[in-house]
Amino acid sequence: MIYDDHFFAIEDQIDSLVTSLVESDVFHSYQQAKQTMYQDHEVQASALAFRRAKEEFEQIERFGKFVPDYKEKQRALRKAKRALDVKEEVAEFRFSENDVQGILDEMCMTIAHQVSEEIKVDAGSPFFTTSSGCGGNCHVS
Repeated sequence: MIYDDHFFAIEDQIDSLVTSLVESDVFHSYQQAKQTMYQDHEVQASALAFRRAKEEFEQIERFGKFVPDYKEKQRALRKAKRALDVKEEVAEFRFSENDVQGILDEMCMTIAHQVSEEIKVDAGSPFFTTSSGCGGNCHVS
């Protein structure tokens, strides 16, 4: 790659874009939700219980349903995951994380389509609908 003035101009614009994102209300909400989640003792206890249940299940998972405790450990894992997911702090963090991801997806889509409408951008979400593509239906015969 040849580094010239155009490259450095693009790099400066990227830095400006990142700074704008980091200074946005959406990003500040994300950081606040993350900090709140990690400082909550109940959330940390639920996360620890989930990690332990996950480790126990992973130890027997490779042997499949033939292990006597398979169903019980799988159910314990699901219950621990559910207990973690229903915590208000975790839900708020996930919502704010999705908001930041949505902005990043939009940025990537906008940049790619400035180059060419034919560029495919993996937005990470099957529900990302702002693409002007065919949605995969144009290749069906």
